[in-house]
Formats: sequence, structure tokens, C-alpha cells
Amino acid sequence: MPSFENIVITVYPGRTKDGRPENFEPISIAPGDTISIVGPTGSGKTAFINDIEVFAQGDTVTGRRVLVNGEVPPEEFIRNPACKPIAMITQNTKCLADLTVGEFLSMHVSTRENPLENAVGEAIALANHFTGEKIVESARMSSLSGGQTRSLMIADAVVISDTPILLLDEIENAGIFKDEVITRLKGKNKAVIFVTHDPYVSLLSDRRIVMRGGEVKAVLYPGNSETETLEKIRRMDCEISEIRERIRMGEIIGGESQ
Repeated sequence: MPSFENIVITVYPGRTKDGRPENFEPISIAPGDTISIVGPTGSGKTAFINDIEVFAQGDTVTGRRVLVNGEVPPEEFIRNPACKPIAMITQNTKCLADLTVGEFLSMHVSTRENPLENAVGEAIALANHFTGEKIVESARMSSLSGGQTRSLMIADAVVISDTPILLLDEIENAGIFKDEVITRLKGKNKAVIFVTHDPYVSLLSDRRIVMRGGEVKAVLYPGNSETETLEKIRRMDCEISEIRERIRMGEIIGGESQ
């Protein structure tokens, strides 16, 4: 099995929708990086992470190439799910198999060459840090909510697949604790690439890739310049989350100050 140690994935420019060469410096992604991909609907955000997920070699509509440590990725990375260093989770991720959570995770553990002891328990415990809706081992996968499913898939990718790179496509709308996801994955030295419209997720990221018209228009490195704005957005996000939960619990939201 190819090693994931010190893996660096680099995305090279392709072409725009009208056939012009894209104008950006190659973008390298390594474990520990946090990147948000932003832009209007239809700007090419999902196409960008799809190129990464399939290790494009000029064979997608964008014409981009994706290299691993400066070389064409080994065949196992592309063809063998057990060897792939990338996990992609989308809003539409849904398990149709009528398995319990424990059975689903155990089946995945059985495909790994060196599974962790109690990997199922660890994955469920981590997933429960990402969602307020408790996940139990005996629950049916088909009965999980969107937030529970996405939380479990992220934990599965971290604990069982142990992929160094996660691609998350607009999952902030699925009821997960996005700041907890970012904090936990950074602590586990995972690269996290978010396709997002959420300003909070964007400001939490170390880099922002700006898409427009199907091409990369800019790569921004905010550094500490947005710290004050991030704190404002964090407070606003907490207030909105609190109101959302109160509405879910059946409360009438009056004019009282929050």
C-alpha cells in the first residue's frame, strides 16, 4: 500500500470555460492545511474538488492536473478505495444500506490492512463531537439525519480510512459543528478543503481559493488581518445557532435581546 506520510497534492492550472489557460500558480495541499473554496453558484467550486478527488490528469472538463509529491499518483490511489488518500463528503451523502451504524463501520474496518483497535467506538465518539444529535451504534444508517450522516462519514474518514485529505462540499448546511470539525481535524494533522458559502468557515480557513466563471481567479492568504472580523462573525454565528435551536425546540422568538 502506498504511504500517506508527508503527502503533498499539487493542483496545476487547466483551462477556462472559453478555452483560455487558467492563470494561477500551482496550489499545493498538505496535511494540516485548511482551505476554503468560495465563489458564486456555478463558479466551478465543486469541479475544483472533483479534480482533486479523481486525481485529474488533463482528462476532465477543466483540463487540470493533480500530482502527488510532484509525480503522477500511483494506480492504487486512483483504483483502490482502501489506498486512496482522499475522502470526499457532500451534502447529498446518504447510506441506503439497511445496516446499523456498528455494522456499517465494522464492514469498513474489515477492508483496512491495519485497523485500529476499537476503531468503531472511536469513530462514533468523534462523530458525536460534530453533531448535537447523538449517534448510537445500534441506530440504522438509513434512519440518520443529514447532520448525523455527514458527521459519521467525516469521523469514518479520519479514524478508519485515516485519509490525510478531506474534501467537504457545502456540508455546513447539514447541522454539523463546523468549528469543531476544523479544530479536531487540524489537531489530527488533516488537510481540510471546504467548498462553502459560509463566511464563518471561510474566515476560519488559512487560505481561500476564489472561483469565478469556472476558473481560479485568486488564492488569498489572510494571515491575521481578519482576526477582528472572525470574532464578530463567531459571535453572530453563535447567536444564530442559539435561535435556530430554540426554534427547533418549539419556542416563540420574541423581541428580547440575545
